[in-house]
Amino acid sequence: MRIATIAKLLKVNDNTEFSYPDIEVQELIIDTRKITNAGHALFFALKGALRDGHQFIPAAYQKGIRFFVVSDHIAQSLYPDAILMRVPDVLDALQTIGAHHRAGFDYPVIGITGSNGKTIVKEWLYELLAQCSPYNEQAGPVRSPKSYNSQIGIPLSTWLMQANNTIGIFEAGISKPGEMEKAEAIIRPGIGIFTNIGDAHNEGFESIEEKIEEKLKLFTHARELIYCKDQEKLHKKINAWLEQRNATSEAPLACFTWSVGNDADLTIRALTVAGTATFIEADYRLQKISIEIPYTDKAYVENAIHCWACLLLLEIAPQHIAELMRNLQPVAMRLQLVEGINNCTIINDTYNSDYTSLKIALDFLNQQKGQQKKVLILSDILEVRQDKEGFYAKVAQLIAQKGINELIAIGPKLMAHQHLFTQYSHLEQSFYSDTRSFLDQFQPKQFNNETILLKGARSFGFEKIESLLEARTHKTVLEVDLSAIQNNLRVYQSLLQPGVKLMAMVKAFAYGTGSVEIANVLQYERIDYLTVAYLDEGIALRKAGITLPIMVMSPEFGAFEQMINWKIEPEIFSMQSLETFIKAAELMEAEAYPIHIKLDTGMHRLGFNEPDIPQLIKILQQTKAVAVQSIFSHLAGSDAASFDDFTQQQAAAYQQMSNALIAELPNNPLRHICNTSAISRFPELQFDMVRMGIGMYGVDPNPEVQKRLQNVATLKTTVAQVRQIKAGETVGYSRRGKLTEDSKIATVSIGYADGYFRDFGNGVGHMLVNGKPAATLGSVCMDMCMLNVTAIPDVKAGDRVTVFGADLPVTTLAEWADTIPYEIITSVSQRVKRVYTNET
Repeated sequence: MRIATIAKLLKVNDNTEFSYPDIEVQELIIDTRKITNAGHALFFALKGALRDGHQFIPAAYQKGIRFFVVSDHIAQSLYPDAILMRVPDVLDALQTIGAHHRAGFDYPVIGITGSNGKTIVKEWLYELLAQCSPYNEQAGPVRSPKSYNSQIGIPLSTWLMQANNTIGIFEAGISKPGEMEKAEAIIRPGIGIFTNIGDAHNEGFESIEEKIEEKLKLFTHARELIYCKDQEKLHKKINAWLEQRNATSEAPLACFTWSVGNDADLTIRALTVAGTATFIEADYRLQKISIEIPYTDKAYVENAIHCWACLLLLEIAPQHIAELMRNLQPVAMRLQLVEGINNCTIINDTYNSDYTSLKIALDFLNQQKGQQKKVLILSDILEVRQDKEGFYAKVAQLIAQKGINELIAIGPKLMAHQHLFTQYSHLEQSFYSDTRSFLDQFQPKQFNNETILLKGARSFGFEKIESLLEARTHKTVLEVDLSAIQNNLRVYQSLLQPGVKLMAMVKAFAYGTGSVEIANVLQYERIDYLTVAYLDEGIALRKAGITLPIMVMSPEFGAFEQMINWKIEPEIFSMQSLETFIKAAELMEAEAYPIHIKLDTGMHRLGFNEPDIPQLIKILQQTKAVAVQSIFSHLAGSDAASFDDFTQQQAAAYQQMSNALIAELPNNPLRHICNTSAISRFPELQFDMVRMGIGMYGVDPNPEVQKRLQNVATLKTTVAQVRQIKAGETVGYSRRGKLTEDSKIATVSIGYADGYFRDFGNGVGHMLVNGKPAATLGSVCMDMCMLNVTAIPDVKAGDRVTVFGADLPVTTLAEWADTIPYEIITSVSQRVKRVYTNET
């Protein structure tokens, strides 16, 4: 789309003669960290609850962007060769462009909404239709990247549509009334899929019925709608809506329904589970048809039937559908980040392969600040059906622009187009015909202190490469969801008063989840401060490329000089610590070095008391070596209503002491006293900054806040052996596990050395095996423990076992042990492999 067309579309400079350059916009940018082609990019200065995009205009301009959509007045003199298109609402402008671009294509478009399953249905339809004629011709299908289903994500998704695509597949989510009409105007689907209705995102709606009505607006101009009529509320509401819509619309909508047992367009007659597969038999157009899918989970079965119905609606032959469904691949919605050999970091994205997902993966690679060298191991991109020369030229340009240092290219298509990559002389390159050729020449020592992105199509078997590059093979794994960290961060940001800053606690190995990886995410999200317990933790973050301000809560007096060298700021809690640090700062010739004054208001752990304030003021006024960056205290019982009176006493003491101190200081330090629980329970105490701890990891004592948080850490292990034990036998040390009946026992690969408490033994605790609870039996051993799986069918060696996670919260384990969630999470030992996932 030409820049002049965009200006006309947005009604910019309508009443003036203005000459626009003849440049085509190829990228819509909302994040200056994700620019690929600056000369053909248009930056939207979006205003959000937390950040104003206008403040990033200088960064975008510095990176080469010259076209901007803004709502504030921006002095043209600051950006002399830029075109600043001023509009009343930048988001409206983005949506207008997305809608206009989509309107330029007349091939079929599928719109998907519902409470759950939108992204999986979209990804499966993309996979399936890419193998079905005529949709696999030319460039094939186009779909929303990631779960781009928001008011911002939808226009960015439709912008990806091109003339040589054959069908579009887009999802739409909403959080409040009024949003779906805007989404519909952009997507304009001809075919709709309503996956289901549930409690997800209920906060913005008065009732389920209101939410259904709002979601149905996506299909205002659709010709066909697919849904399951077994959902009573959904079916009833659709029928009422359909009657009204078809009475007033010139283009009536026809429903394609499916049901288990009841009459429908697709009537499911039998669902049979056999091992890891489900066989589904149905009646369709007076004939019996069937499919087999490699899943047994109820939600996956529902998602697969939606896809089946859609393919039938598109007149794909039932026999061909059955062939495709048998090989339906799991949807890898998350990148994985793991520790690699020789101080490397491995990012695994080997489950999908297309240009858009490559771009997303490269952006995630660039978020990692630990290692300097960035390596991409890339397979052929199989979606390319025409103009391979142009496509791989585009890939080569993308890789060069994203700052990759070394490319290892695997596959015949990449080999055939290696001449397109050699023009980028800074890029170290090697090409292999297949994965086996690379493995035959693999040398571990060639990878050292690097961040390595594995990006390949499934058929290339990159998991073999990953197994050679991974540092740990322990089957017990702590999965840390970085996308959930981002969600939880935004939940707390939404609770803050305007202008309040946020300090995140990453002490104790980020509560056991990995301080460097979590700090990388927080730095990317532009948080204000990090806090660690000890200097060594802060130095590790600095070595990993973390540049955010860092406060250390337990500074060692003998390491103050080292602290200054690494630009890490101390908590000062006593006269001795203050005087010692001032001497160190003076020795290092520091001036106004930031320090943080801790006041004791009732916790009685560390801090200055009220009688200390006059002497504290005197010492601070006599030195130029330090400057007070913040004044804070620690609440002892903000999570419990029974201590609310004491919390108010602490707050009063804090205000009195901090006011006295600030009145005598030359600057105006930040004030902070709120921890996680106080953020929502005592908003009046947020002052200038709050400290977010366990809440970032998905735990908050406030039920209303807890509902909005996502689980961050999932501890998983595997079944090592399954055996039948007779009644009267015992299991484990000291014969504690006594069997009263013949039982089936599973030994799993986790013990107290991994952080699973001995308190959980002999039925106190349980784990989830194939999604079902299995109680512990006997004592927890050092490296393993036993579970009673008598009531769980088909348990076998190698099955995954959930120790804690979304379906078995860490708070439940804390109750079993009469402790707090902090202790459970931080007890997961370092020998347990950490795997970091991020939504793709």
